[in-house]
Amino acid sequence: MSSNFSFWIWGAIVAQGLSALFHSLSFIAKPKPRNDTEKQLVDLLKNYRMDMGGGIKRSFGNLFIGVSICFTFIYILGGVLNFYFLKSDISPDVWDGFLLIQVIIYGIVFLMQMRFTFWPPIIVTGLVFIFLLGSYIFK
Repeated sequence: MSSNFSFWIWGAIVAQGLSALFHSLSFIAKPKPRNDTEKQLVDLLKNYRMDMGGGIKRSFGNLFIGVSICFTFIYILGGVLNFYFLKSDISPDVWDGFLLIQVIIYGIVFLMQMRFTFWPPIIVTGLVFIFLLGSYIFK
């Protein structure tokens, strides 16, 4: 593996850690409504439970937490596996396949973040994708 690879894969690991950290912040920060309309919206998001089928009733707040948890762990998994593989000195063929899978998955996640979210997750997910793409190219 080239020295360029080390730069790119460490960048990916750090970006994945930052992404996990930013997604986990949603568990700490509580939305603070600034007016009556926002207060009503926050109340509905937290308390109004829709029937999701099969008797499962969840609020949109529950769905948001579920998505945040999943994103946090997806980024932790990617970063931990990249770190483990880097320290395990695995063969270039395994790296090649693993990085290609990550480039595809995190590339799709980046596109979805661009379409449906706001700047902080777009930026950190974009960094993950760029660093993984660089790792794939410079392996």
